[in-house]
Amino acid sequence: MGNMKRTIYADNAATTKLCDEAYEAMQPYFKEIYANPSQSYAAGTIAKRGLNDARRVIAESLSAYDREIIFTSGGSEADNLALIGVTDACRDKGRHLITTDIEHKAVLETAKYLERNGVRVTYVHVGPDGRVNPEDIERAICDDTVLISVMTANNETGTIQPIEEIGKIAKAHGVLFHTDAVQAYGKMELNPDKMNIDLLSASAHKFNGPRGTGFLYVKRGTPIGSFIHGGSQEYGLRAGTENVPGIVGMATAAKVSVDKMAERAEYEDMLTKRLHDGVMKRLAGVNVNGNFERRLPGVINLSFAGVEGESLLIALDMKGICVSTGSACVMSTDSPSHVITAITGDEERARQSIRFSLSHENTVEDVDYIIDALCESVEYLRRIREQ
Repeated sequence: MGNMKRTIYADNAATTKLCDEAYEAMQPYFKEIYANPSQSYAAGTIAKRGLNDARRVIAESLSAYDREIIFTSGGSEADNLALIGVTDACRDKGRHLITTDIEHKAVLETAKYLERNGVRVTYVHVGPDGRVNPEDIERAICDDTVLISVMTANNETGTIQPIEEIGKIAKAHGVLFHTDAVQAYGKMELNPDKMNIDLLSASAHKFNGPRGTGFLYVKRGTPIGSFIHGGSQEYGLRAGTENVPGIVGMATAAKVSVDKMAERAEYEDMLTKRLHDGVMKRLAGVNVNGNFERRLPGVINLSFAGVEGESLLIALDMKGICVSTGSACVMSTDSPSHVITAITGDEERARQSIRFSLSHENTVEDVDYIIDALCESVEYLRRIREQ
């Protein structure tokens, strides 16, 4: 990246740049305040104070109680803890889980693990706009359903799910509700109590915090067990010495993101619409994947007829533009996006898809450069294919 004359990073749904505020906040906890926060002597107490302050900041961002925040190594662990912890704690009540077919692999692969261990899983299909119908969720509920897990916003399309409606349904049926908010936290208003959310997952590196740090919100009274066994850290739900520098950085980044949420959302939405309109005016055979009106600001997923997404990604990379053909967690496989395939029912269209995820650090000039480079690359690749 450093050797290129120009690099435009447009893959913020994969990971984001650590913000300056988080970087500065973390520094003392690497070499100065390094004691184990579980120790009762003064140095440990100072580290514990940093941990507690971070927990309070995260809790306040969700209008939650401090004790409802459980620190994890990231979104994947938070999802695993939610699904495995709840189904294990509720095994006497039932062994049925409901989710959708467009969830992140952290949920889908955990669901498959649970199936191998006696849990029955229903995968509800989404509509052509990438949104699940709450009525379909309700129809899937059985007497032995213990948990519903539906992501807040999809990581490949940015499409926002009807979380509040699903929360109401879950509460009415006495079923626990988990949402993977890894893409949504820090980008849209989230209030678990008002939205009837019992568990919520988030990951710091999606909102300009450090990698390897995340959290799970667990509403008071929610039955849940631990699957990392050992010490009594994190109220007995997550054994292991806490990553204090990462947690402090995450809380700092969270506060910045929440404080600047509205202005960033407006700006990123403007950039995304500019990208959409610019491409649509110049190219034919382009389709938006997911719901363009109900999506996270900054995220748009497009399919280009006659062009392999992987070839287009390489062409854009040669022009200094970083984008993605799907989730970073499955990029190493040859399979087309399970999300776009589920939405469109078309594997070829899934292979022709590119995700652009812009941030507040992108400029109008960046977007105009992307439009020019993208259109030139698509036209070139189409000509090559026709020869």
